Amino acid sequence: MSVFNLDSERFNTEILNSDGVVLVDFFATWCGPCKMLSPIVEEIADESNGSYVVYKCDIDENEDLTLEYSIMSVPTLIIFKDGDEVERFVGVRPKQEILNALRSICD
Repeated sequence: MSVFNLDSERFNTEILNSDGVVLVDFFATWCGPCKMLSPIVEEIADESNGSYVVYKCDIDENEDLTLEYSIMSVPTLIIFKDGDEVERFVGVRPKQEILNALRSICD
């Protein structure tokens, strides 16, 4: 599975109106911890087996979403289920912690 780039329009149609589990990585290109987390997010996307979809959202290009979801620091990962936020991680987290959260939400 691939990681998809997200903008406001796609966010409204593919996240808020989705039936299922979605992981959104709010990041910045200048952010060192975001660069550390990026390969982990890509691995998580590759391991989805269709259970969830993974998106990346550049906070500098999508300030409206950054404000709407109160993103105060990056990286921030938000898991949505059926369009609603159900889990949030701020900062770099171990891959297994993120996968465990996704799996429990998908079940």
